[in-house]
Amino acid sequence: MSFLVISSSLNKGSRSAILGKECFKLLEAQNQKVQWLDLREVTLPHCDGDTCYADANVAKVTKMINEASCIIVAVAIYNFDVGSSAKNLLELTGKAWSDKIVGFICAAGGKSSYMSVMGIANSLMLDFRSLIIPRYVYADGSAFQGDQIADDGITKRIDELVATAIRLNKAHHS
Repeated sequence: MSFLVISSSLNKGSRSAILGKECFKLLEAQNQKVQWLDLREVTLPHCDGDTCYADANVAKVTKMINEASCIIVAVAIYNFDVGSSAKNLLELTGKAWSDKIVGFICAAGGKSSYMSVMGIANSLMLDFRSLIIPRYVYADGSAFQGDQIADDGITKRIDELVATAIRLNKAHHS
């Protein structure tokens, strides 16, 4: 059993990365085998459906996804959808997501986009038979003060997501 937390936003001041780091720390504190992948630190090509798959960084992140049994994706929400870097990652790594447990942590500017992960969640479920953790974290701008989580309710939801991810991962591998 191993976990991978992916920070998919490319913004240097990413709030979804702050949420993802909190998730990563909680998994470490629970003595889980966990890796961190920050897309700001790895240059990926745009998926062209052709030569992009030969890129060395695509091979690196595909391997990380393949090796994880549970993946938590921290995403930024833009225009009522997950940020394009998350979708690009999925398109580049495709089948590596097969039969994975996947959870989401979202950071958005407002409260209205709380169902934005459903498109990518549906794709993961239907195309790759991923098991989606139904309770995900959604935080708007009011949940932050600077580069810190300022809303105890959000921290509690991250705790709950981590507990659910661990429980499902154990059940899936027993």
